[in-house]
Amino acid sequence: MNILFIGDLYGKPGREGFKRALPQLRERYEPDMLIVNGENSAGGKGITAKIVQELLKLGVDVITGGNHSLHQKGSEDIHNDELRLLRPANYPPGTPGHGMTIYNSAAGFPVAVINFCGRAFMAHFDDPFRTADDLVSEALETTPIVFVDFHAETTSEKVAMGWYLDGRASAVVGTHTHIQTADEAILPNGTAYITDAGMTGPYHSVIGANKEAVLGALTTLRPRRFDCAEPVDVRVCGLYVEVDPMNGRATKVERVRVNVGDG
Repeated sequence: MNILFIGDLYGKPGREGFKRALPQLRERYEPDMLIVNGENSAGGKGITAKIVQELLKLGVDVITGGNHSLHQKGSEDIHNDELRLLRPANYPPGTPGHGMTIYNSAAGFPVAVINFCGRAFMAHFDDPFRTADDLVSEALETTPIVFVDFHAETTSEKVAMGWYLDGRASAVVGTHTHIQTADEAILPNGTAYITDAGMTGPYHSVIGANKEAVLGALTTLRPRRFDCAEPVDVRVCGLYVEVDPMNGRATKVERVRVNVGDG
């Protein structure tokens, strides 16, 4: 079966770019399952109920999150109510929402999608490795197809998670740092892996934010508001994975990058 993952949607340019690229992506990859990271989709921080519904109407099957998942006012309700919307599973107990869902794909096979956040240079999340042990084991009781979005800052922590789940997860895809890496691989025990799937949004920016504001903050050490950059050089990035549905092992992995231009 075919799984298409789209990396961090950044603001309106990312959402609109994804929408424009979607027919081309569907034609090329014929996905049975479409997963999108949406934690930056509302102006660069968080997600709203309106955006969740917009993405689901486009045919997105599951929306993953990250450290900004609950940034937008009122997002707690949609995280509680919508099972297809995830936030990292290793948030502290009692946090609104959930970190895993099992979704019946268009191919007729259930797919477990799990979201974790790293701890290096991030907030004080619970241990993602122990959380992974519990949730991956739980998922494997239902389906051999387990897709993990690991939202983390450092390459070392993401690489470590790939090796940690090799043979237990069908794919471990890194998100958060917004720059697509060139290390896509199928690990020895059948897990597809990439350190970062890349950002979907304006690349005439500093990882999505207005570059003048970021440069001002870095050169003056004074706080600046980081608004979303203008829709210039918009790209859609992600990862395509083919999985054997009988054993959950990845059989093909391919980086996704579509330039959709300006506007």
